[in-house]
Order: sequence, then structure tokens, then C-alpha cells
Amino acid sequence: MTEELVRKVRERYAQIAEGQVSGCCGPQTSGCGSESAVTLGVGYDASELALVPAEANLGLGCGAPIGFLSLKAGETALDLGSGPGLDTFLAARQVGPEGRVIGVDMTPAMLERARANAAKIGVSHVEFREGRLEALPVESSSIDAVTSNCVINLVPDKRAVFAEIARVLRPGGRVVISDILLDGRLPAVVEQDLLAYVGCVSGAMRREEYFALVGAAGLEKVEVLRDVDYLATLIESAPDEVGALEARTGVTREQVLGRVHSVTFRAEKPAR
Repeated sequence: MTEELVRKVRERYAQIAEGQVSGCCGPQTSGCGSESAVTLGVGYDASELALVPAEANLGLGCGAPIGFLSLKAGETALDLGSGPGLDTFLAARQVGPEGRVIGVDMTPAMLERARANAAKIGVSHVEFREGRLEALPVESSSIDAVTSNCVINLVPDKRAVFAEIARVLRPGGRVVISDILLDGRLPAVVEQDLLAYVGCVSGAMRREEYFALVGAAGLEKVEVLRDVDYLATLIESAPDEVGALEARTGVTREQVLGRVHSVTFRAEKPAR
């Protein structure tokens, strides 16, 4: 079942990368919120979006982690589940040409789109690699800062992801992640809904269990930087996505409001 979920996620995000469906829940003609509306709704600033190709923004995030990562010129950063490259390119601007940014994604169509975007803006210190977050194609202790935006909740084995983050970080390195966390159980029909899974909702983990895995990986000084009701954000920026979920599952938004949160947090790898 685990590998079947991975296959379905890869297929869905390939369709998004190729423009067959939107970043929401249905075909692009379905009227889901625009990519820019969704991205602005989860915390990005319009001035940031103006710095990257429009093709790098597919409205797939649930937060804006790069703004909290405090990257410095010359650092090496890693973007997990980099998609078409939005956060990767924002990070590249911060580390400068003397730094380096690696994006890792498991979907070839996303990697193709990201590389085309990189060529379009002429950045040479960005690299996109194909790989799974449970087994990163990255050397141990080689990364100063790791980020990820609404992707870890798509991975069935989250314990392995955090272990990999700890492995690749240099001692004293840091991570800032935006992800979907649950406060309370979702109705069973939502948990079993595949499109809710690839839309980052039903694959989410209970908050206390999630942060227990962060600590078990050896990451410390966990600090929540932003915590908002994700469904409330979607109701504003992508109302048709919420409506489609209601139609498929029979579960109303009132039944899940307050349970699904977009959380951006920071953690560190001990210096020694």
C-alpha cells in the first residue's frame, strides 16, 4: 500500500507539472483558486513572487518557509520536494552565486520543469536531483540549511525523512519546514480519499506524533514560527478545492475546521 501511495502521488504531481490538472483538486477549468492566490494566501509576498519565473509557482505550498530560513551568502541549502523550483530559486537569490542550492524531487516531469525554469533565468548555482526524501541523493554533513514546503506529509515514512535530514545537515545546521499537521482525527472518509492525500490533507500526521519524530531524529530546539488553520486559508484562496472535497466525501468544512493546520517550524542539528 505504501508504494502504491507513492506511485499515485508521483502520477498526480506529474499531471500537475504537465498542466493536465491544477495544483488544486481538479482540471484547470474547475475554477480552483489561482496559483498566485493560493501562494499569497499561505504567506508569500507579491514582491517575492516577482523574482522567480511564473512557471515556478504552481500553488502547491502550505507556507512560506524560505523567509524564516535566514540564509547567508555562500551557504549550501537543500529544498525537499522542490517541484518546479519556487523555493529553490528564492533560496538561490539569498545564498548568491558563491553559494549552492540543491532541489530534490521524485517526479521527473517536475524536475524537467524546474530545470527549464533554471535555464530561463540563467542560474548556475542551482541543481535539481531526482530522488526520494526517505533516501536523499545528498552527501552526509554537507548542507547548511534544509527547507521543505508541504511535501513531507505526502511521504508515508516520515521517520525516515527526518533521519535523512539529520544525516545531510552539517553539525549546527538548521531546518525550516512548512507542513500540514492535524489537531484531532479527520473523518475516515477524508483519510481514505486519495485526492485529499495528494492534496496534503489526509496524509498529515497528528502534531504531537510529528514532532516526536523530529526529536527522535536528533533535531532539537524546535520552534513553531507560524500556525494557521489551513482549511480556513483554502476557503479564502481556493474555495472550489474545499467544495470539491465536500462533494466527494460528504464531509462539510465545519466538520474539519480547526483540525488541519499549516505549521512552519524551525529545528537545529546539534553542533556536536
